[in-house]
Amino acid sequence: MSVIENSKLTVVGAGSVGSSTAYAALIRGSARHVALYDIATERAEAEVLDLAHGTQFTGSSDIIGGSDISVVEGSHVVVITAGAKQNPGQTRIELAGVNANIMKTMMPQLLEVAPDAIYVIVTNPCDVLTVLAQEATGLPPERLFASGTVLDTSRLRWLLGRRAGVSTSSVHAYIVGEHGDTEFPLWSRATIGTVPILDWQTEGHPPMTVEELDEIAVDVRDAAYKVIQGKGATNYAIGLSSARIVEAILGDEHAVMPVSPVLDDFHGVSGVALSVPSIVSASGAVPIRETTFDEHELALFHRSADALRSVAVELR
Repeated sequence: MSVIENSKLTVVGAGSVGSSTAYAALIRGSARHVALYDIATERAEAEVLDLAHGTQFTGSSDIIGGSDISVVEGSHVVVITAGAKQNPGQTRIELAGVNANIMKTMMPQLLEVAPDAIYVIVTNPCDVLTVLAQEATGLPPERLFASGTVLDTSRLRWLLGRRAGVSTSSVHAYIVGEHGDTEFPLWSRATIGTVPILDWQTEGHPPMTVEELDEIAVDVRDAAYKVIQGKGATNYAIGLSSARIVEAILGDEHAVMPVSPVLDDFHGVSGVALSVPSIVSASGAVPIRETTFDEHELALFHRSADALRSVAVELR
């Protein structure tokens, strides 16, 4: 496929995450047309008006929106952020029941007006909701996937870059598995430049230890809880990472990102959506089957799959 011309992105949900995603997409020029849809008419119209007032300063993208689902028509990508938000102390899985019901109702309606779109689910718990949405719509897994651990991976690279004294873009490491409590770093494949993570050292930056890497992994896993406790929601970073996924789709980039499609015999895991390095393009997201795990990582991957599978069973 090729770059999508005159592209349209619709963000579903005008809460803090959805509005931040639309804002990031406008500033970055992620799509030519941006739409914001929410059943809360007053909120949706107010957010659109606020965003539209700044379009003199954001380039060629425009913004529309409201509570009429017709605003979704013609979308090439639909990013779903609608749902109950995660409260302080609440795990993503505890959100599952409420947001699963929202997703089951909403997905068929969206598919009716945007049948050819690629759908990216950001609403938490995004992995479980992706499985339920795929079952409700019958969409092929490459066209319906979660934002997964794209943000978690950015958090990991930021922490590692600070510790190693290099730019974030020079860190090559991934968080995989659940976007949540059972996620883990793929340390066996992590490098800074071409140097394996445990071998890296420069003046003022001694080698990292396994124990230190474990602490960094915990900090990444718990980062959202810390932000939520302090300000009530995570929104800026997830907005930026969602916009970046959209760009990979609309630009047909074939970018490697740890998004979360429903897997089919990926290292023995099927029927569960988990984040793995995937090629993201105008066709959607395709897992990279050549991704390798060491023995410990493979056990963690299956543990993550088992945890999410049990939640999905309860919600069906």
